[in-house]
Amino acid sequence: MTIEIKNKIVGFEVVNNDAEAAEVENTAPEKAKDEKRAEIIQMHEKLERPDMLLGSTYKIKTPQSEHALYITINDVLLNQGTEHELRRPYEIFINSKNMDHFQWIVALTRIISAVFRKGGDATFLVDELRSVFDPRGGYFKKGGKYKPSLVCEIGDAIECHMKMIGMIKDNGMDDYQKEMLEAKRREYEAIHCNEGASTSTEKTTANETSDFPPNSQLCSKCNTKAVISMDGCMTCLSCGDSKCG
Repeated sequence: MTIEIKNKIVGFEVVNNDAEAAEVENTAPEKAKDEKRAEIIQMHEKLERPDMLLGSTYKIKTPQSEHALYITINDVLLNQGTEHELRRPYEIFINSKNMDHFQWIVALTRIISAVFRKGGDATFLVDELRSVFDPRGGYFKKGGKYKPSLVCEIGDAIECHMKMIGMIKDNGMDDYQKEMLEAKRREYEAIHCNEGASTSTEKTTANETSDFPPNSQLCSKCNTKAVISMDGCMTCLSCGDSKCG
């Protein structure tokens, strides 16, 4: 097609096709990054359940029942294979031969599963479940750990699972603190080892349910019977809580 130029030519410019192609190539990675950012999947209630989920099962055995509870938590993998890959709880099931608690356990699992699927920070469930107390009284687990209710133990299982998948950071004691508490424990046992034969029988019985000295008191922080008095200072051998700072 021929174009007639009627006006006077005052300037000209050579079009460089290579420069245009380079500019397109430079903007392509930025567009790709924006597309990847847009494809990041967050946990929400409209997320479809995959055909396969990763699951972990936790066993709870209480002295109040001869049958154990088995808690299964299934996780969904978000953004699998990318740098934004996350493992988040999707649903929870509780099974037991004991049918006494069947009704409220089914209701509890459905509510917890709904909270998981809603997305966001679901770690508050641990504190809510742990704050439930049985009006008939709690019980001591092996190791001297006091549990105020069965619901509290379900909260412990959820916390253990959330720590495993990285939702809750485990801020446990370092090796120095553990070594110091173990030294205090050995010193305490050495002082109280010569109390007589009658007391030694009581110690043996107490040690069957507790990993700490039989004269230990209950810790208000970790609910473990592990508080001893050393040099006029009350110290918990389980969590390290001390009245002396």
